[in-house]
Amino acid sequence: MFNLFLIVHIITGSICLISGLSAMTARKKRGRHTISGDIYHGSYVVVLVTSIAMAVLHWEESAHLFYIALFSYGLAFTGYLAVKMRWSNWLSFHLSGMAGSYIGIVTAVIITNISGIPVLNALPELWYWFLPTIIGTPLIIMTSRKYTSPKVR
Repeated sequence: MFNLFLIVHIITGSICLISGLSAMTARKKRGRHTISGDIYHGSYVVVLVTSIAMAVLHWEESAHLFYIALFSYGLAFTGYLAVKMRWSNWLSFHLSGMAGSYIGIVTAVIITNISGIPVLNALPELWYWFLPTIIGTPLIIMTSRKYTSPKVR
């Protein structure tokens, strides 16, 4: 049973990585951006469910998946709801939620597969947990400023 969840998890995690990148690089309007975003969110739901299932089945080896998935999906859900419900300051919530969840899934991929990634596997183990955040946070800040700051004319 664990292997079935793992296969589905890997497939949907890969879909998240691809569709998230597609949404990030697309023009921010209806079309590729929104379609990719919906695929990203739907795949992330499956990643969350499979992470929980695998953690329950093999808690000692997979507990970290539970925590990463819960936190990361919480960010994705916040970003998704913000745009769907058009909260006050929805764009900031959308950008930070979706980008933060992408950092989460990249972090999960790195810590799970680090032994096979040249150069990175030579870093101290703690770096695996923080490197995506160290790289991604300034990108989130720059993107947020680009889309939410008042335009100076």
